[in-house]
Amino acid sequence: MSEQSLTYESIMKMIRGIARRQKETDRQMKKHDAEYALMRKELNRKIGELTGSIGRMVEHMLGEGILDKFRALGYEVDDYTRNHRYRHSKLGIKGEIDLILHDGDVSILIEVKTTLETADVRKHLEKIEKYRIYANARWNDPTRFIGAVAGAVVTDEAKDFALENGLYVIVQSGDAVEIVPTPEGFKAKEW
Repeated sequence: MSEQSLTYESIMKMIRGIARRQKETDRQMKKHDAEYALMRKELNRKIGELTGSIGRMVEHMLGEGILDKFRALGYEVDDYTRNHRYRHSKLGIKGEIDLILHDGDVSILIEVKTTLETADVRKHLEKIEKYRIYANARWNDPTRFIGAVAGAVVTDEAKDFALENGLYVIVQSGDAVEIVPTPEGFKAKEW
């Protein structure tokens, strides 16, 4: 069309055509967005299931074998509890400890992750603090708590941060697990 042949009616017709095409495009995009959201939700669910399965596998790997590793460090651990849930309604404290090794007057609280990162170590330190408050309020428990973190994959930053904060670090080693050698002067932090 030349400038001279553009009339009000032809301009309005073009605008209405563009608006119709835009409306149809918006409708198709909403349909695709809804389909994408469903696919993403399903993918996240499956990833969650896989991560949970790997986490349970790592927890099971730790079980009996880790008792021997801590005995070699001088702890007389003879029992362990998996997935210990706790709750104190009045204090508003609740949580879960993945694995607790029992040694009479000392309990080793272990956080298990598929991939252990620094943020996980920070959360575990906070979790141990909460559990100390819970145990004191619940039983006036004299048990000393120490902490450890474990992962199928452990980042160097997480390992260093955990050791700096007095936590033992447990890593996968071949078919078993091992406790990372502690640096000279390491002392496990007690709660």
